[in-house]
Amino acid sequence: MTETLTTDRDFRGYGGRPPKVSWPGGARLAVSVVVNVEEGAELSIGQGDEANEATYEVVEQIEGARDLCMESHFEYGTRAGWPRIRAMLARFGTPATLNANGRALALSPWIAEEAVADGHEVAAHGWRWERHAHMGEAEERLAIARTVEAITAAAGTPPRGWHTRSATSPATRRLLLERGGFLYDSNAYNDDLPYLVEVGGADHLVLPYAFDTNDMRFQRSGGFVFGDDFARYCIDAFDRLWEEGADAPRMLSIGLHLRIIGRPGRIAGLERFLDHATTRGGVWFARRDAIARHWLEAIGRHDLVARALGRAAAE
Repeated sequence: MTETLTTDRDFRGYGGRPPKVSWPGGARLAVSVVVNVEEGAELSIGQGDEANEATYEVVEQIEGARDLCMESHFEYGTRAGWPRIRAMLARFGTPATLNANGRALALSPWIAEEAVADGHEVAAHGWRWERHAHMGEAEERLAIARTVEAITAAAGTPPRGWHTRSATSPATRRLLLERGGFLYDSNAYNDDLPYLVEVGGADHLVLPYAFDTNDMRFQRSGGFVFGDDFARYCIDAFDRLWEEGADAPRMLSIGLHLRIIGRPGRIAGLERFLDHATTRGGVWFARRDAIARHWLEAIGRHDLVARALGRAAAE
């Protein structure tokens, strides 16, 4: 007897037949560079949190006391990593999305100011650098509100995108739509293209993110040791998607962190990738809000653009 299983998960996706969307200029591939800004939003007793962050390049948990060592590791990102990454993006003329925690920008607002001056997008990464999986609705609603307010104050405009660290709660997307102003979220890792999901009877756009083409793999035995490891892997992903883009649109996310790729022994990996990717024709380097808006307009969902931008303008 064959058991019939049901699920609300989508294992098929586009089934190899994505919408016939053309990227601007007839590009084969849209490349999204995401710079995660988390410094100051990590768990820290020194910031009044209930515990210290333990996720970094070393495995050590300090309990019941302030962890000045961990704090200094994170501070490297804003002090030295961001200037280095900022200069690299400017050198190659690469627009990026800053995936920023609200508390991080409340503590370091100049990062948002400099990013906006350079033409980058500032999107939301939650208030603290934490999972939302076990949050109650009231707590999560407050976290979303605080994040939007902090980013708006630092960047001058509200965020159009959202990305929770790791796991969301079942209510996250509904609360984002309730709040309004969001074009997309990036809380998925299951495709190479944007797609729509139904949330409480309304459509919502998801721009998948990636943990493989991501500098986080320099940490905790993730497989990257030298800057060239990052470059080679990202170049291989880029080349494959560029080839596939001859027949259908493709999107590549490159994940960066101030305190990780911003180290002098790793930044050359980003340099080598950008040198390779920016010299190839048929590539659209774009902010995630631009990708989201283009996709929605290309599939005829101007209503979703108006819903998000209209609400944001009103606020």
